[in-house]
Amino acid sequence: MLEKFADKFRLDDQTMALRVANEFSDGDVVNLGIGTPTLASNLIPTDKEVLFHSENGVLGYGQICTAGEGSHDLVNAGGQPVEYKPGMCLLEHSESFAVVRGGWLDYTVLGGMQVAENGDFANWMVPKKKVGTIGGAMDLAMCSKNVIVLMNHMTNKGVFKIVKEVSYPFTGHQCVDMVITDIAVIAVTDEGMVLKEVAPTWTPEEVQECTEPKLIIPPDVKDVQLA
Repeated sequence: MLEKFADKFRLDDQTMALRVANEFSDGDVVNLGIGTPTLASNLIPTDKEVLFHSENGVLGYGQICTAGEGSHDLVNAGGQPVEYKPGMCLLEHSESFAVVRGGWLDYTVLGGMQVAENGDFANWMVPKKKVGTIGGAMDLAMCSKNVIVLMNHMTNKGVFKIVKEVSYPFTGHQCVDMVITDIAVIAVTDEGMVLKEVAPTWTPEEVQECTEPKLIIPPDVKDVQLA
């Protein structure tokens, strides 16, 4: 499978983060998980205010600092120093989780290992390795108003990551609303997975070949929308 599509264009991490940042509206409260999701805090237009939350106890932080700048006392979920913004709040850990469990998050963006067609989701442990940490991912996945998973479409060995049923330890059940990958944007609905957008050079049929569940493919599938 990988060999067949080896020459096809794929979105890089920055572009995937830009695509997810386009989902946010002015005033949204958003939690960004470790890895590629954290890049979205650097990609918000200056005329839009998004309040970024990290469960380690900060609400309203700014962009990731450039190397050598910022304070290691003010970091995002990935431990990266972030900019102070006026009005930013520092929270005790229980207060930070109260934001999550109280349903105040408009969006959570998390990396993923598997997403099932019904919205089940796994992102914290590969069974064969038996190494992983759940952190706050279960709370985030089950308590946010919208959950977006940001990940590569397949593993580097060509194994499906968008699957009919999750086989890894669960993070959450029927909680994912959208999956953004390096080749597609897919909405998770009650009727099934709907292919919304494809990366340049990809066809809906090629995306289907890389996806285990049967996709619903509307006639108006667009290229990935970055603005």
